[in-house]
Amino acid sequence: MSWLMWSLMSAVFAAATALLAKLGVAHVEPNLATAVRTTVVVLFAWIMAFSSGGHTGLAHIDRRSWLFLAASGLATGLSWICYFRALSVGEASKVAPIDKLSVVLVILLAWPLLGEAITTRKLTGGALIAAGAIILALG
Repeated sequence: MSWLMWSLMSAVFAAATALLAKLGVAHVEPNLATAVRTTVVVLFAWIMAFSSGGHTGLAHIDRRSWLFLAASGLATGLSWICYFRALSVGEASKVAPIDKLSVVLVILLAWPLLGEAITTRKLTGGALIAAGAIILALG
């Protein structure tokens, strides 16, 4: 499958995540809800790694990759904690668009950090995403 199909499926599952998380966090302390969700993600990720044979590359991960993967894991955990807290006190239809401002941040930070080209199209799309998120959050 192409990157586009994987991205579209990611969007569908992200939407399901927001809706299911809002329902799940309704009567559960947000940090506990995050811990339960994270446990499920960890188990599922290892099942996928073992079933695909990906686990065999574990010994070959270099130090730099370990560092960035660990930092990414910490960022993910912090993101989830903040997301669940926001869902526990806010409307999912407002929280999710603000969360997607991450797209705008990626567009802006991929240029200096990853050397990706910043184009008029990317800036315009990012501005539209930001405007949409703000409109939805204020509405």
